[in-house]
Amino acid sequence: MFNLAEILCLSGLHVTILLSDYTHHRLLRHASFDSRFSSYTSFRVATISDGLPDDHPRSGSRVVDIVQSLGEVGGPQFRRLMVSSDAMSDGGARPRVSCLIMDGMLSFPIPVAEEMGKNEDKLTFWKSKEMDLMVTSVPGMEKILRRRDLPSFFRVEDANDVVLQSIIEQSKRTRQAVGLIINTFEDLEGPILDQIGKHNANQNPYSIGPLHTHLKELQKAKGMESSHHSSSFWKEDDSCIAWLDSQPPDSVIYVSFGSVATLTRDELMEFWYALVNSGKKFLWVVRADSIVGGGIGNEIPVELEEGTKLRGLMVEWAPQELVLRHKSVGAFFTHSGWNSTIESIVIGVPMLCWPYFADQMVNSRFVSEVWKIGLDVKDSCDRLLIESMVREVMEVKRDEFLEKARGMANMANKAICEGGSSHVNLNRLIQFFKSTA
Repeated sequence: MFNLAEILCLSGLHVTILLSDYTHHRLLRHASFDSRFSSYTSFRVATISDGLPDDHPRSGSRVVDIVQSLGEVGGPQFRRLMVSSDAMSDGGARPRVSCLIMDGMLSFPIPVAEEMGKNEDKLTFWKSKEMDLMVTSVPGMEKILRRRDLPSFFRVEDANDVVLQSIIEQSKRTRQAVGLIINTFEDLEGPILDQIGKHNANQNPYSIGPLHTHLKELQKAKGMESSHHSSSFWKEDDSCIAWLDSQPPDSVIYVSFGSVATLTRDELMEFWYALVNSGKKFLWVVRADSIVGGGIGNEIPVELEEGTKLRGLMVEWAPQELVLRHKSVGAFFTHSGWNSTIESIVIGVPMLCWPYFADQMVNSRFVSEVWKIGLDVKDSCDRLLIESMVREVMEVKRDEFLEKARGMANMANKAICEGGSSHVNLNRLIQFFKSTA
């Protein structure tokens, strides 16, 4: 969302980004948030409460509480914000809001927007027993998706499950949008984009990704210096770059399960044994809040401590894009969040996928079965299996994965260059925005 906001600012549009108070506080503490947008007079931040207590973890399985809470408290706050924005606009301080862009899971502004005569843009979604049966009811996915590849909130016994019903409601609202902004590119997901277009005939899909590299390309075209900006809830540990500098090329597997996924201590130990026993060097991001029920603890087996000292480094957070681009990194062990997936695709790094929830389940399947740039190890946390897969992605099938990954990286970079599909679609999107003003 920050990449998109900066792209829109560079395109001459006024942008207000709406954050929860919690998110805003974390960004001010740990991210280069203020400096990144300081030169854009057309950018501002607005905040509202997400309605959760200060000590709520907002991670792991509890992350869905944010969606449900904002569904209850977000609407009235958003209405007050919009009324005050319109009052400011009357005085000429800032143009009136002419378009809203929302994440598909957070549709609480829609009733307010309809009431006030606004338009919006968003995204979309889809239960199970025999997990390896194919899903035949999603057009274009008949030979790709198994039941285990669907998001976990569809794997319920009761159709009245609260989370499932919330997702269904969010999905229905997607059809009210006049367009879909999608962080992908046509060569990567052309058949899927075609299906989205058929499913939502009244909507215009704008695939303008990969957003993070598209932003860099726009900055270069305008003679601006592109620099690394953190948009993270966590303080980045740059010391890992110096450690990577001391490692041979393509020798390290980078391990990170993102900013939301949590592990049990048993899962942590299975991963740890797998990494140490693989004999490969590893850089592993272990957040302070990533272990359910507390930290790693003091009772760590000697073989893990010694193996990590010999071949590994563990940090609380890392500058991920810089790490993925480093010459010593040979593969990415990831939770398959879309930001991580698209960053890896752009750089051409093979992936080993252990998805946690939501779209990650589908993303990991595409990595292994459609794009064939890595392996999918979902629904399993066995040290022997993971050890074998680490060796496979780093050694046995490395050349095969690398060839396909580099080809995909070339396609990603062509998409954002002048005349490329994402470049053309961004121009269409900017013209749409300007026509609504």
